[in-house]
Amino acid sequence: MSFWNDPLRVAAEWLEGILTGWGLNAIAAHVLVVFLGVFLLITLLMVLDIFLVWIERKVVARFQDRLGPNRLGPFGIIQPFADIIKLIIKEDTTPGDADKVVYNLAPILSMMSVLILWAVVPLAPVILGTDQNVGVLFLIAAGAIGTLSIIMAGWASNNKFALIGGFRQVAVMVSFEVPMLTMLLIPTMFAGSMNMNAIIGAQNIWYVWISPLGALIFLIAAIAELGRAPFDLAEGESELVSGFNIEYSGMKFGMFYAGELLHAFTFGGFWSILFFGGYRFFGLEQVSPFLAILILIIKAMLGYWVIMWVKYTMMRIRIDQMLGFNWKFLTPLSFALLLVTALMNTLLRGAASW
Repeated sequence: MSFWNDPLRVAAEWLEGILTGWGLNAIAAHVLVVFLGVFLLITLLMVLDIFLVWIERKVVARFQDRLGPNRLGPFGIIQPFADIIKLIIKEDTTPGDADKVVYNLAPILSMMSVLILWAVVPLAPVILGTDQNVGVLFLIAAGAIGTLSIIMAGWASNNKFALIGGFRQVAVMVSFEVPMLTMLLIPTMFAGSMNMNAIIGAQNIWYVWISPLGALIFLIAAIAELGRAPFDLAEGESELVSGFNIEYSGMKFGMFYAGELLHAFTFGGFWSILFFGGYRFFGLEQVSPFLAILILIIKAMLGYWVIMWVKYTMMRIRIDQMLGFNWKFLTPLSFALLLVTALMNTLLRGAASW
């Protein structure tokens, strides 16, 4: 087997051979290699997260007719590293009456909820973490951990503004997960599977051309789940003085911020996987797994750019406006679209079988 055709498998077998040659049993060697693979993926994601900080600051600067970071390094690209140093050396404060265990666990869960989503992301036809047959369901379940971390942060901070911010996120979660889950059923229905790789493989025609409204509703619900403008109710600075994370400082605050950026990029990736063919692009993904990864990253970055575009263009809406928009318009529309799509899919398949 060539390294260029399946680099992860070849590298894993090579490492396992070395470890077993050193006297380690086969099971322990396999577990260690898997751990190293997970560690490598997390490291790459964290490096990407640093890059996303720079990207977002430069993009919003262009939207607002500013220059953005331009002093440290070429085009200010070293600025995120200076920000990290600043967060590390800042004083780590904890409210005196806070629930310290829950308070300190919340930012860790916030970051973890994003990282575990990449376990089901097919980076290339032969490069993926775990080939779950319920990958779509895993997306919803793992994403809920991020919302839980926000509730924990708000509750444990012993601050009324933080508590209100956490409760607002509950409202966002309960409401916008309904149309999101409904829209996830559309690519599942077309592909006949909840497996992410199977959904990509079935997209000889991108699903966005078959159900553009479904892709749009998924994007709106994803932005709401991220808590980004115009749905940034949990963080409403003008109302809640930063909301759920008001009591956090230093790297704890940084983990919430980094988790939000990586979450936005991750949802851009899932948007591309579910509706834009993932790593597929005119057969180029068959040339090399590395080219397939590049295609997926470009598509995910385009989705991330759209999310940034919306955030820095639209104003925040009120909580009653958000709930009214979801329950009175978006949810009924998503149910109606799912029913029509299911009916047309069944009729067209039946006509094709004749």
